[in-house]
Amino acid sequence: MTQHILQGRTEDEVLWYQRRSFLKNAAAWTALGGFDTAFAQRRSNVVDFQGDILINGSKLLPQQAIQTGDALQTGPGSMLIFVIGNTSFQVRQNSRITVERGASINAVSVLRMISGAVGAVWGKGVSRQIITPTLTAGIRGTGIYSEIFPDQNGRSYFCNCYGEVAMDVGREKTLNIAQYHRAYWIETEATTKDGRLLVPAKAFNHTDEEQEYLARLVNQRCTWQITGVKGSADGSQGY
Repeated sequence: MTQHILQGRTEDEVLWYQRRSFLKNAAAWTALGGFDTAFAQRRSNVVDFQGDILINGSKLLPQQAIQTGDALQTGPGSMLIFVIGNTSFQVRQNSRITVERGASINAVSVLRMISGAVGAVWGKGVSRQIITPTLTAGIRGTGIYSEIFPDQNGRSYFCNCYGEVAMDVGREKTLNIAQYHRAYWIETEATTKDGRLLVPAKAFNHTDEEQEYLARLVNQRCTWQITGVKGSADGSQGY
């Protein structure tokens, strides 16, 4: 198991992939053909959830599907895993997000994060973004983890677990290319100490295994699974 550093998160939150319900539901999801089959058969695309989840302000019901354009909110102790098209999401507790529609109902163009934390794996595609109160990230095929810290004046964290991400933070821009966890603190004018808004960070609050399971849900593999190579995940290199 990947060793991980936790900051304001619990062991249970990063070990969700060990839950019996998830393992059972993920196996069924894969065996039944994944998203395309679920959509064709009008089955739910929610792989697993626990606790109270709101979808467009109403409680998420068992077997209810999530569509592009929906607004989602997780309560304390809640967790949600779902798939739309070739993108899988794991939403931690106390999060608010919307998944905005792209070229079709089955394509997510924007993951808009208002609060909380999300891990995601995106298959190949163009014109897709992750938007937080402080960051705009243009992505192609990649795995990411992002978290917002409201108790730190809106400071946030973004890890490109693998792939390519064009990051735009106010006056600063960078092309983040990684094979193994290249992360940044996203500072605000209220939190920056030296004027820098993008500060290299270590990988924390998420694990390799989380990304691997999310990738498996959309029939993908993480870069380190393909190459057999892992780096330091200290924010300094990305390989």
